[in-house]
Amino acid sequence: MSNELKKRIITSIVLLTLLTLMYFYSFILIISLIVISTVSWFEFSELMSKIFYKKKILKLISKFLSLLYLSSLTLGILYVVSNKIELKFFLVYPILVSIASDIGGLTFGKIFKGKKLTKISPNKTISGSIGSFFLSFLLIPFFYELFTDQKITSLIIITAIISLTTQLGDLFISIIKRKARVKNTSDLLPGHGGILDRIDGLMFALPIGFLLIIYF
Repeated sequence: MSNELKKRIITSIVLLTLLTLMYFYSFILIISLIVISTVSWFEFSELMSKIFYKKKILKLISKFLSLLYLSSLTLGILYVVSNKIELKFFLVYPILVSIASDIGGLTFGKIFKGKKLTKISPNKTISGSIGSFFLSFLLIPFFYELFTDQKITSLIIITAIISLTTQLGDLFISIIKRKARVKNTSDLLPGHGGILDRIDGLMFALPIGFLLIIYF
């Protein structure tokens, strides 16, 4: 096992542990959300500075919009957790699907390889995309009974959209990193890159998944 893979596994365990603590302890959730959103914004801002280093207005606009989005997302999560406890699991499911999508994409892509999915991110393959959907769908039998208002077909569609959004979010950040000519948004997480590298798909999939579960 390579040192890089060992670092990635250890970091993943730490992140999953943090996610579990965030679910059970509100004060850890609040602190973690503030730290994650703040660091992510700084990482994104650094990317924008590299892309629009000659266009100050575009750089300011991109930084403002990203700050507005991340702040709204963080405040929205805190509102649900503080005032709508019964909806808390509806936040957890999109997170789990997004994580499963990432793991499925990485695992299937490494094992089966095959044709590249897009030129935007050379490491992403069609087999990896299929793996993202496959591993996401495996969550449905374990959680279906908790969604008393959802039909099985609806949950399948919702899960597919969350997985797709995760993949598109990942590609979106990949485009930005490519334009900024960097591999990772930072080196904060050993084996993973930056915070933004880990939540790139999740930060889009979470609000969409939550709204779909509530209103679909």
